[in-house]
Amino acid sequence: MIGIVGILIIFAMVFGGYLLAGGKLGIIIKALPFEMMMIGGAAIGAFAIANDMASVKHTLKDVGKVFKGPKWKPADYRDLLCLLFEMIRVARQNPLELETHIEAPGESAIFGRYPRITADSAAVELICDTLRAASMNYDDPHQVEEVLEKRLEAHMHHAMHSSHALQTVADGLPALGIVAAVLGVIKTMGSIDQPPEILGKMIGGALVGTFLGVFLAYGFVGPFAARVRMVVEEDAHFYHLIREVLVANLHNHPPTICIEVGRQNTPGAMRPSFSDLEEALKATKQEAA
Repeated sequence: MIGIVGILIIFAMVFGGYLLAGGKLGIIIKALPFEMMMIGGAAIGAFAIANDMASVKHTLKDVGKVFKGPKWKPADYRDLLCLLFEMIRVARQNPLELETHIEAPGESAIFGRYPRITADSAAVELICDTLRAASMNYDDPHQVEEVLEKRLEAHMHHAMHSSHALQTVADGLPALGIVAAVLGVIKTMGSIDQPPEILGKMIGGALVGTFLGVFLAYGFVGPFAARVRMVVEEDAHFYHLIREVLVANLHNHPPTICIEVGRQNTPGAMRPSFSDLEEALKATKQEAA
């Protein structure tokens, strides 16, 4: 919602100010389709050259994050802590039962209680792989933490590709606007014998190219790239929370302490209160009983 509001503010302030200053939209509207074809088409072509098909699809999908915001909500962080609590409790009480959950999470009753988390393959694999490693006596907390950190870095690098790709387009748009403007000047010079009022309109139309390139770069594509980066960084806290809790488990802290470590490392806006989490954990224990 805030993204749509931002777009409306941009259009209202830029074109409203232009009109209030006495500007006329006729020249811009007349030149806009051709300038958009040159600038937008060149930007799309350059984007296609610089990225493979998988990256193009990934970027187009991530543009929706500008309007949807972070994937993980406060309730998801609470559910994650409850899920990790159940998994740690099972690992401590019955390691053989744990195998049934981590080898087939899609059929697990524990994972089944948290469908939003189960639907995220990265989160499920991170939980299962770490618990599987611990069950194989690969339980040096510092070594596991290092492995998890590298894995999270790789995940973050992949997730950030859309932001980098959009920022690259934003950096190139002003130059493409200049290209369109130069072509407009070339067209104008070919009609140098025309009256001044016609030449003025042609020069104005050429300058629309420079305006459009800068406007799209700093008014839309650049902010889109920044927003995608911010959302990816916020969602990354969810996976870092898994690392904190499972590493605490490897230090053989009590399950409640492991979960409290996770709660304390949850971002403030997403962090469940101690009492809310305690109530959720009690409900979890009752369901498991």
